[in-house]
Amino acid sequence: MPMSSIDIKKFIKEKLPDANIEINDLAGDNNHYSAVITSSVFIGKNRIEQHQLVHSALKNKLGSELHALTIKTVTPKLKG
Repeated sequence: MPMSSIDIKKFIKEKLPDANIEINDLAGDNNHYSAVITSSVFIGKNRIEQHQLVHSALKNKLGSELHALTIKTVTPKLKG
């Protein structure tokens, strides 16, 4: 059974509570998504570490319930 964008957001928010998440269904099939995720948790982490955080948030759903997810992580601009 495919995973909905709502479920993807829920899993990511559990791991990254301050995240701003934009998800697009690329093929209209609830199976191929792209996500832009902005979180202060990414500050000081390289791109691989950021993506690992997102992957761990999805609790091994990638490849089973979630077929494909293109991830773009964004570090928010620091104020001051």
